[in-house]
Amino acid sequence: MKVTVCIGSSCHIKGSRSVVEQLQEMIAQADLNDKVELGGTFCMGKCQQGVCVTVDGEFHSVSPETVGTFFENEIKAKV
Repeated sequence: MKVTVCIGSSCHIKGSRSVVEQLQEMIAQADLNDKVELGGTFCMGKCQQGVCVTVDGEFHSVSPETVGTFFENEIKAKV
């Protein structure tokens, strides 16, 4: 599974660094490092929609406050 987080300026201001750090921790705690590839990219063109994240190409809007629910529903449940 490939998870990509936007680290462009708009998403950075909205907390992308926190989202990345939380995802890194959750992936490690769930022992999914060998199943989930976490990467970063610059602008995805949907700046108004918060921190932009794709999971195998499917777009999601995530915030530092919703990253836990996002991880459980969109990553852990689908690995």
